This record gives sequence, C-alpha cells and structure tokens, in this order.
Amino acid sequence: MFLNSVAARSTMPPPWFHLLNWGIAMELVVEVELSLRDRAILRAVARGPAELVWGSEPDLYIDGRFCCDQSAVHRLVRAGLIAPAAEGAVGERLPAVITTAGRLELVG
Repeated sequence: MFLNSVAARSTMPPPWFHLLNWGIAMELVVEVELSLRDRAILRAVARGPAELVWGSEPDLYIDGRFCCDQSAVHRLVRAGLIAPAAEGAVGERLPAVITTAGRLELVG
C-alpha cells in the first residue's frame, strides 16, 4: 500500500552528488511514494542509533541489527531521505541520519 506521492526536497545531497554535477551547487528533488514500512524505517533512523555501510547500494543497521528491507533502504537513500552523517569510503560503516526532506515526509 502506497501513500500520497510527494516531492522530497533535500537540503543535504548524498555525499556522491558532487560527482554528478562537477561541483555546481544544485538542489536534489526526487518524487517519492512512501509506504508504511518506508515511514517506519525513517522513524527508526530518526530515533537512532542507525548506521549505513556506504556503497552504491548502502546497507542499514538499526540498533546494531541489519535492517531486513534493504530495497526500501536503497529507495530512501536514493530519494535523499536518509544519508550518512559524514563522508566515508565505500564499505565503511557510518552514522545514518534522516535528512530535512525525510523529516518533512514524516510530519506531512
């Protein structure tokens, strides 16, 4: 079951975003449809502690346990709703945060 379609505006682009726009400042806008599970993952990351194993398809750990719906995690990261707290190398485990756009999705 999907909820309303909304435009997510992220003030914090993913760390790899500079590779796409060659250093030109741009705002990332992605159309997303959030399921109830997507919203539950966002709430869990907001509540913390959460970590991302960074890579092309990042993995999420919540309270030290592997999140079972990695396809949802990949969608949320690509949409700019979840991001690592700092830049890191591929395979590095980084603190995960919910972005401003993610917070707006939860209250909307």
